Amino acid sequence: MAIFALGGWEPKVHPTAFIHPQATVIGNVEIGADASIWPSAVLRGDGGGLITIGDRTSVQDGSVLHTTPEDPTVVGNDCIIGHLVHLEGCTVEDEALVGNGAVVLHRAVIRTNSLVGSNAVVPNDMEVPSGALALGVPAKLRLDKVTPDMILPGVEAYVERARLYRSQLRRLD
Repeated sequence: MAIFALGGWEPKVHPTAFIHPQATVIGNVEIGADASIWPSAVLRGDGGGLITIGDRTSVQDGSVLHTTPEDPTVVGNDCIIGHLVHLEGCTVEDEALVGNGAVVLHRAVIRTNSLVGSNAVVPNDMEVPSGALALGVPAKLRLDKVTPDMILPGVEAYVERARLYRSQLRRLD
């Protein structure tokens, strides 16, 4: 796996986290217990702010997480960050899902038990309230549409998948 220090910034990775060998983690990044970082994901903590990934959270294939000196990127516990997602200087609270191809920008907040739909763009300073679904470009809110059973089974599936990969993944070339 590609884990790099940058100057005085060195990633902190919990021993039970799974980082795929083709993922990249650079600099000021913290990754929690049973979290998983999948192929081609890039977590680049070089802007001065911290990138935090909570316990049991998955950052899926091709996603890019970055930060700014003013705005850390914080992803809580039990979250799903789908494939090809871009998070930059935002907060995703616990038990939230950001769908494939979505973009969440500076100072946006995705509250607990909310969902950003695939390919949605959550612009600077927008808040997606608990239980809301954010869809479209720019994202529009549909309130009271998300329940925990829409998110938590996926979280558990990725925790189990990471355990499988940690114990059985092997390179053949």
